Amino acid sequence: MGQKMIVLPPNIKRAVLKTELIKRFYITAIGFYPHAAFHNRERRLGCNQHILLYCTAGTGTVVVKGKSFHLKPNHFIILPRNVPHMYNSSQDDPWTIYWIHFTGEHADLLYARYAETNAEPVFIAYDERRIDEFHFYLNLLESSFAPRDLEIVNIKLQGYLSGFVYSKEINPSGLENDKISDSILFMKNNIGQPYTVLELAKQQHLSVTQYSRMFRAKTGSSPNHFFNELKIQKSCQFLYFSDRSIKEICVELGFDDPFYFSRLFKKLMGLPPSKYKNQHKKS
Repeated sequence: MGQKMIVLPPNIKRAVLKTELIKRFYITAIGFYPHAAFHNRERRLGCNQHILLYCTAGTGTVVVKGKSFHLKPNHFIILPRNVPHMYNSSQDDPWTIYWIHFTGEHADLLYARYAETNAEPVFIAYDERRIDEFHFYLNLLESSFAPRDLEIVNIKLQGYLSGFVYSKEINPSGLENDKISDSILFMKNNIGQPYTVLELAKQQHLSVTQYSRMFRAKTGSSPNHFFNELKIQKSCQFLYFSDRSIKEICVELGFDDPFYFSRLFKKLMGLPPSKYKNQHKKS
């Protein structure tokens, strides 16, 4: 549910190779797989593009040249082109993953910069703007392969991917002890708890004022709103993949009042949960 994938057709790739602005760095495919149970790939001869795998939730395994890595939330890895590899989502805790295939002379140079200091998955502090930007590229390509749109996407995506490769230089304070990233991971791991902002702030040893200010600066949202969005996203999975009743989902996600849950769901999703379940229930 919510999966998106775009692969550039051969004629579009040929057109890109004739475009001076972007022929040295361009993407060939891009996608987003939420809660991707059973997602796996094996390429015994590798792929002729570099591949970014960015995990925001769940876990998975990546094997490159026979060496195995654990990919967990707020970590990414870039697979080199033409190198055998395989990767798969955990069945117990399926990952949510953003991925990009990219190639060209400048792509090779950018990967070389990445490989200079990284031999395993790299932590990158969670930033809601990074997610929004990714979906902007997806939405633009969904609507058009026009020359100017392709130029916009590829020019900006080189900078976007550079943000991963140079993440430590761009944000030296965004290390694994980043309190807001830790708090978001704590929310995801305790999605069924009715934590208040005070309790979330205490968990990070911060005052409510300081915690709320830092949280909004990083995500553009209040902690309450963000936590509720995570809960509603999880409820969508329950509605789609299970036969749980709305009352059971409320209990599982820490909502005492089913009516409040329904109002919140409708506010965020645009329709009540009962109608969402009827529209999206698997046949």
